Amino acid sequence: MNVIAIIPARYGSTRLDGKPLLDIAGKPMVQWVYERAKKAKLIRDVLVATDDKRVMSAVERFGGKAVMTSSSHRSGTDRIAEAAKKLQGARGKGQGAKHKIQDTDIIVNVQGDEPLIEPEMIDEAIKPLLAESSLLISTLKTKIANEEELKDPNVVKVVTDREGFAIYFSRLPIPYVRDSSEFGVRSSELKATYYKHIGLYVYRKDFLLKFAKMKPTPLEDAEKLEQLRVLENGYKIKVVQTKYNSVGVDTQEDLERVREIVSSMQ
Repeated sequence: MNVIAIIPARYGSTRLDGKPLLDIAGKPMVQWVYERAKKAKLIRDVLVATDDKRVMSAVERFGGKAVMTSSSHRSGTDRIAEAAKKLQGARGKGQGAKHKIQDTDIIVNVQGDEPLIEPEMIDEAIKPLLAESSLLISTLKTKIANEEELKDPNVVKVVTDREGFAIYFSRLPIPYVRDSSEFGVRSSELKATYYKHIGLYVYRKDFLLKFAKMKPTPLEDAEKLEQLRVLENGYKIKVVQTKYNSVGVDTQEDLERVREIVSSMQ
């Protein structure tokens, strides 16, 4: 099966404007994500979907491939769905590349603000769809080991059934342990296992296009989590546990943390 990764890279951000182009050790953030995704063994090609010519130009400068999309999208999923539709039988821009998508079976949404994502994580998320033709979408989870992440509403939590399918996603700690104090007190005393959702999604192409046409749902609007739209419409999400964690960049503090990590690696 052919697998393409698409990186949604919106220029505007309420907390970090121009996020895709923020410098990390001499390279824009979008380049870090692109190069990490390229290292995934199961990915055939990588493409950036953006709404800004500055991002397009930056991608082309480092030899990447990009396509322009609307600035009105509510989510990264909507953006990659537009990119997928645009590339049906067409040529994308960037270094003269021919990234036709009509023969692509699986599309991976690699978040544009995950500059340190492990390529192995991408492969882990893809494997279930290669193994089971009935699966439409998969994603990742990893164990939460500290109280700070557990309490942070920006860290999305997920609970799954015994077969690894998502039951619910929330910004609050779930499951709630009734017999403990709020949020399970210290991590060493937690009476349940908590999982962080890592927002990397793998879609069958046809389902991605169908999903993008679905109207937002009540739980999605309440939690501001688009994956709840999938569950509310009766579809299943396969959730793969990974040993890796991720560092998303949503704030200036996150950016400085990533810069420190990169500096320590060099």
